[in-house]
Amino acid sequence: MDEPVIDLQSDHFFMGEALRQAARAGEAGEVPVGAVIVRAGRIIARAYNQVELLIDATAHAEMLALTHAEEAAGDWRLTDCTVYVTKEPCPMCAGAMVHVRLARVVFGAHDEKGGAAGSALNLLQFPTLNHRCEITRGVREAECRALLREFFAEQRRKG
Repeated sequence: MDEPVIDLQSDHFFMGEALRQAARAGEAGEVPVGAVIVRAGRIIARAYNQVELLIDATAHAEMLALTHAEEAAGDWRLTDCTVYVTKEPCPMCAGAMVHVRLARVVFGAHDEKGGAAGSALNLLQFPTLNHRCEITRGVREAECRALLREFFAEQRRKG
């Protein structure tokens, strides 16, 4: 089987879709993180953080997108899918990505304190787990980071 070709133009495009989702989260008063899941060049799931709205600590953009993608695929295994997410996944989300066997994880902003795709730890490629995801880091990082910075600066202004 041939190795998939990584198209950096597509990465840029799909991260733009994730950024639109992140903006929706910010408009709703949520931490502005967005995610899209792509299979065969098509978006099969979109989501944004809804922790406050759903009163659910697990309602991260990635978790919601994974659930939608599983529904769209008709299977919990997402072996031929890529997730694009504006912020490096946390341990919960990275663990779920391994469990659904995502092929690839593409993220924008690094999370030095809690990122589980290589910053604080790397659950996506943990040697003893049953699956390892390919990782592409820093796609449209400045835009992703700016959304987060602006959101948290506004939160501090509100007091």
